[in-house]
Amino acid sequence: MSATALPKMVPAAFMSVVLIWSTTPLGIVWSSESVHPTMAVLLRMLIALLLGSLIILLMRIRLPWNPSARKLYAVSSIGIVGGMLLSYFAARYLPSGTMSLIFGLSPLISGLLAQKILNEPKFSPMRLVALAIAFIGLGIVCSAKLSLSSDSWIGLLLILTAVSLFSLSGVLIKTVKINIHPIASTVGALIYSTPMFAVAWLLFDGTVPIDTWQPRSLMAIVYLGVFGSLIGFIAYFYVLQHLNASTVALVTLITPVFAMMLGAQLNGEAITQALAIGACFVLTGLALFQFGDQLRAKLIKNANAK
Repeated sequence: MSATALPKMVPAAFMSVVLIWSTTPLGIVWSSESVHPTMAVLLRMLIALLLGSLIILLMRIRLPWNPSARKLYAVSSIGIVGGMLLSYFAARYLPSGTMSLIFGLSPLISGLLAQKILNEPKFSPMRLVALAIAFIGLGIVCSAKLSLSSDSWIGLLLILTAVSLFSLSGVLIKTVKINIHPIASTVGALIYSTPMFAVAWLLFDGTVPIDTWQPRSLMAIVYLGVFGSLIGFIAYFYVLQHLNASTVALVTLITPVFAMMLGAQLNGEAITQALAIGACFVLTGLALFQFGDQLRAKLIKNANAK
């Protein structure tokens, strides 16, 4: 689709996804400062569920409840519950920039899982090189964090598990054949996942110490509920409908950079030399993974044309 044929809202939606995904890790860190992680994510999900349900009613969007729809909601909740809950716990051990950088590895992990679950073709040599470069960068980032803090390994283990569950959920969603409105799929997944967050809150906390909650945490929870869990998801699906996958994949390259900058400027997070080097490796690996084969094919074509 040519740029001139794109609906006017597509650029705005794309930038919305970039900004929301860039600010989400910092929002998670801030929301967990004075509110227990399980309560913070539960409140976030409740806000998103209430607003999403209201949109469903006002716009009269059909919310299917057949077996295929319920399967879609269930596999979606794997990424929502596993990915978000573990990310909130990881926020107590890791800065927001590092969390965003590691979450950027999701396309690579999804690709590996898709080979097993969806029988997709094995990685090309270029993608194998990209995978190796990205994980070398991850190793540099992890070693830097472990040398700075003895309990960073807890956060790293939590966020890596979160990314793996998020990626697994994304691959399993592709196994469900159903035509459904993105807002309906969002609300359906929230209906399935929100009770699980309530159970997690009962198990790990179970208290409501409102007097200790700080305004910044509460504002971050509201922001994440409205934008991170609802508007961002809707904008992402809207962008997917009008842009090709390689263009949308740019989001995973842009957001870690913005997230690290925001964390440094707004939260005083240090960007060490090792972290910067590791980030360069990870982002280079992601770029080669998404565009390496296209670039190689173009170079070969140009060479043969001479």
